[in-house]
Amino acid sequence: MKYPHFSLFCFLLLACFQITASSAQEKEIENKIENVLSKMTLKEKIGQMNQINGRNPTDNLYQQIRSGEVGSMLNIGSPELANQLQKIAKKESRLGIPLVIARDVIHGFKTMFPIPLGQAASFNPEIVEIGARIAAKEASEKGIRWTFAPMMDISRDARWGRIAESFGEDTYLSGVMSMAMVKGFQGTDLSNPSSIAACAKHFIAYGATEGGRDYNSTNVTQRQLRNIYLPPFEKSIREANCATVMTSFNANDGIPASGNEFLLRNVLRKEWGFDGVVVSDWGAIKEMVQMGFCEDNKEAAMKGVNAGVDIEMTSGTYLQNIEALLAEGKIQMKTIDDAVRNILRLKFKLGLFDNPYTNLTSKSSIYSQEHLDAAKQAAEESFVLLKNKNNILPLNNKVKTVAIIGPMADAPHDQMGTWTFDGEKVMTQTPLQALKKKYGKDVNFIYEQGLAFSRDTIKSNFSKAIEAAKQADVVLVFVGEEAILSGEAHCLADINLKGAQSELIEELSKTGKPLVTLVMAGRPLTIAKEVESSDAVLYLWHPGTMGGPAVADILFGKAVPSGKLPVTFPKYVGQIPVYYNHDRVGRPADKTETLLNNIPLEAKQSSLGTSSYYLDAGFDNLFDFGYGLSYSTFEYKNLVLSSDSLSQSDVLTVTVDLKNTGNFQATEVVQFYTADLSGSTARPIKELKDFKRINLKPGESKKVEFKLPIAKLAFWDINNNKVVEPGKFTLMVGGNSYELLQKGFTILQ
Repeated sequence: MKYPHFSLFCFLLLACFQITASSAQEKEIENKIENVLSKMTLKEKIGQMNQINGRNPTDNLYQQIRSGEVGSMLNIGSPELANQLQKIAKKESRLGIPLVIARDVIHGFKTMFPIPLGQAASFNPEIVEIGARIAAKEASEKGIRWTFAPMMDISRDARWGRIAESFGEDTYLSGVMSMAMVKGFQGTDLSNPSSIAACAKHFIAYGATEGGRDYNSTNVTQRQLRNIYLPPFEKSIREANCATVMTSFNANDGIPASGNEFLLRNVLRKEWGFDGVVVSDWGAIKEMVQMGFCEDNKEAAMKGVNAGVDIEMTSGTYLQNIEALLAEGKIQMKTIDDAVRNILRLKFKLGLFDNPYTNLTSKSSIYSQEHLDAAKQAAEESFVLLKNKNNILPLNNKVKTVAIIGPMADAPHDQMGTWTFDGEKVMTQTPLQALKKKYGKDVNFIYEQGLAFSRDTIKSNFSKAIEAAKQADVVLVFVGEEAILSGEAHCLADINLKGAQSELIEELSKTGKPLVTLVMAGRPLTIAKEVESSDAVLYLWHPGTMGGPAVADILFGKAVPSGKLPVTFPKYVGQIPVYYNHDRVGRPADKTETLLNNIPLEAKQSSLGTSSYYLDAGFDNLFDFGYGLSYSTFEYKNLVLSSDSLSQSDVLTVTVDLKNTGNFQATEVVQFYTADLSGSTARPIKELKDFKRINLKPGESKKVEFKLPIAKLAFWDINNNKVVEPGKFTLMVGGNSYELLQKGFTILQ
């Protein structure tokens, strides 16, 4: 006999116990913080706010640690050195306060996963969380307990090198993926030695930097901040308890992020209740002088501290100036104490006071089969099939000879992508290696590079590549960009394929052999011409350590592509910024308009119509957000809403029938969008609200269900209040942001 009331009672009792235990633990930590703080000198407090680069340690560094002038370090080269430094801090400093050792662990430590933009293409937060957990395990073995990731910047400009480090252009997708990565890094218990503190960066709006240039200004309104750029940070802090936040390099509306008291104190601390650490980006406090926001380093230190930046990364203005600023009354002791509380809280939560050392004798998990398998799965799920004319892919057993051509087919270093300080190219498995290893017994692979690297302009080896293509049943050409061409400070004004890669594709297409173009890159590239010349196109991003085996299995059908684009692909760089969820305009593009080559001579000024489009680029993008093909096909029908009239407290249930109408078992990413048809401000034409990965066998159907709390339709209105406004809405479901079933519903007053 079942006792539902008793079960409920037990559940509630357990929940209360967990809350009570958590509260007791937090109270204990706060008591410990106050105990340590009460014993600290001003010099020691300032030292906790000072983070230094430990790449080349000196005797002076050791003395700084002994005297309490260093609170955290980054770029420590080995776990042995980390333990040595911790021993000095713990045993030789007056209060024994441990250090926090930090490192940029962005998309893997040793086992490299796809770049974050590639991971976003998986639309699979589970694999993102697994990847971050693996990175945390591997990094923590080397003494690292804090990473400066994930990057949550909404990125709508492919010229910006750091788009590679982002989760793309969409606020909802970025929030889901960011939260997954935070959970992976931090685990269920931050004090576990295999957990590392995550860092939500860059706060805020860095992805909107002018011209797609790093370190540049942004001019984003408060309403845009609230609706677009802040939500991933809020989600990661409030729902995933992200331990730290990093300020961005940019000044928004003239105010540098590291000196923005409103955002750091009012929004982050007061509104969201954040009690973790705020750290500046590298040298960002000092750079406020260069920006003209501060007269000198002293004023920069004052503005950074007063704004709420707890730790200064590397530039040393806090260490040099806080004492004088306190004496002058320009900052208050309470402000310093609160910053130190936040820093000590992080160290207690990481368990560093009890166990600051790294175990040097435990068995390493680095490059374990479990880790490699997960990296391979992440790579497979990140690949986006953009074109597949006549179903040339997957390759079948009739294919006996394959030409492998191009500079990215066997580029182990570049395959890892940007931000791979600790990745090792000798451990990277490339497509050339994997294809020969897995399928070399049955298929004759002919390899000719054609170009030595992605920027190579020397065409002397084209003839060898063309001859190889003529001998083959299918040609695989691997192109893209080297890792150094994307990432921080690696911005581009031209995002075409570099070097002579485009010419190589053109010459190969002239052979008449089926041509499959595979692109490894850290950003969307303008590849309209190359897509036209190819029979199939597979976008690989920079896929990491296991990219090669993933490519091999995708090409031969052992795995089926399921990736979807997390960013819009422009046809021309001049279309940038381009993104699917732009606001409605008064004169939307009318596809009956005249394009450049059809304009008659001496046409009158108003003869071409007056809608929002480019004369030369037309009306469409190259590929839309959410786009991605499969080896199978899917049919959507019977979109049903639980109601077409709802109150603001209701939950809307939505179902759609999805059928696999192809010949392969495959996964479809079902995407769920809404559109607010009118509001107190102009509203986006559509917004992603949810998605699900659905795996179906050939001929199999499934009713896919979504739950939409109407409260999730809230936005920051004309008065900068977050509200759900009554009115008419459209709901849309489909396989990308363009091809969608849709129905209307109304939210009542």
